[in-house]
Amino acid sequence: MYSNGYIFRYASIMVVLVAALLSAAAILLQPAQERNVKIEKIQDILQSANITSTTANAEELYGSHIVKEIVINSAGEELSIYSNGKFEKGNQRAFELDVKGELKAKQELKSGKGKKEPVFPLFVCQKGDQQLYIIPLYGVGLWGPVWGNMALKSDLNTVEGVTFGHKTETPGLGAEISTPIFESQFPGKAIFDSDGNFVSITVVKGGVANSNLDPVHGVDAISGGTITSNGVSSMLKNCLENYVTYIKNQKAI
Repeated sequence: MYSNGYIFRYASIMVVLVAALLSAAAILLQPAQERNVKIEKIQDILQSANITSTTANAEELYGSHIVKEIVINSAGEELSIYSNGKFEKGNQRAFELDVKGELKAKQELKSGKGKKEPVFPLFVCQKGDQQLYIIPLYGVGLWGPVWGNMALKSDLNTVEGVTFGHKTETPGLGAEISTPIFESQFPGKAIFDSDGNFVSITVVKGGVANSNLDPVHGVDAISGGTITSNGVSSMLKNCLENYVTYIKNQKAI
């Protein structure tokens, strides 16, 4: 029979060996994991402009279609511009910004708990003779975060396309936000009214046809996914409003 000391030493050695193997595996796999995250982000950005890509050609398509990455502040100023693989202004790439972190900084600044001035990413996409502006989105659904991208046409008002994503929303209910059926409602919608006021796009419970909302500013909510649908509405308003001053500045030029 093995002594208690022997069993304890054996178990300790095995724990150390397994921990070492797991750590080594994590370190070795980290570059591949980071690349997969990057490719997925690129594909989502392109898909919002209705540009289909694969893991093999996503980076190439991004390089040919995304002609500018712009970082703006709340005053609508362009703080950084990255184009053709180099900086034209500033030193911060829009692609590398953490939208969640910037929205948190915005909230903390508004509540007086923080001093960091938030900045926001914007992607300029050239698709044939169309110039599109892609805005990243981040919000909260029923069980966790939801996110996406919205591509606006050159008028900086009309939606070209959207993508939405999540990890934890309920299958068949809130999870439907990332399906073509839901996303296909957005093209042609507008984020400003006829007087130039920002109104965003609302996800309407019960359907736009049964509401008093102008159809150009609303889409139908997901049946049984009310909280997730409300989360998407809030996400759109909270994220898009950060670009209103920039858009109005561009239209005034």
